[in-house]
This record gives sequence, structure tokens and C-alpha cells, in this order.
Amino acid sequence: MWSGQATIVIAKTPDGELGIMANHEPLMGSLVTGPVVIESVDGTRTTIGVHGGFLQVLNNQATLITDRAEVAEGGREEGREVAERLAAEVVS
Repeated sequence: MWSGQATIVIAKTPDGELGIMANHEPLMGSLVTGPVVIESVDGTRTTIGVHGGFLQVLNNQATLITDRAEVAEGGREEGREVAERLAAEVVS
């Protein structure tokens, strides 16, 4: 879906938004429905709508572990809409 070097990854967890930058301590956290924003080293932003799953940070790499994700065309609002659509598809 996306691979590369990023300056920051922002993901939504049950406790709020979490920003991951270089040299972040290892962690494993759950994701809630919402956008994940990735800012690459060249300054471009990619937004992914996610419904559930996990975020793993290990050895200076962030990995999203989910089976319900889709790259959104646009920013956070579009990512939120994609995530909500993915959540609704699970219910149907």
C-alpha cells in the first residue's frame, strides 16, 4: 500500500492520536477507525483510511497491520470518510 521513508506517521488509537518519528521507542498499539497520515521525507503526504488493526514500531520502522485499509484521495477528512466506509462494509 505504501512503503518508503517518512518523517512522521500519525495514527489514531483508543487513547488519541499518536505521532511516530525517527528513533521512536518500540511499541505495539491498536488502531481505531480513522485516517493514518504519512509524511514522506520529500514532504508529500499520503493518507490511508483504516478500520481497526495494529501499529507496530520496531527497529525504526512503523508497520500497519490491518486487513481494512485504503489509500484516500485527499487529506484527513477524506481518510476519515474512507475509514468510516470500511467500517460500514464490515457491518453490512
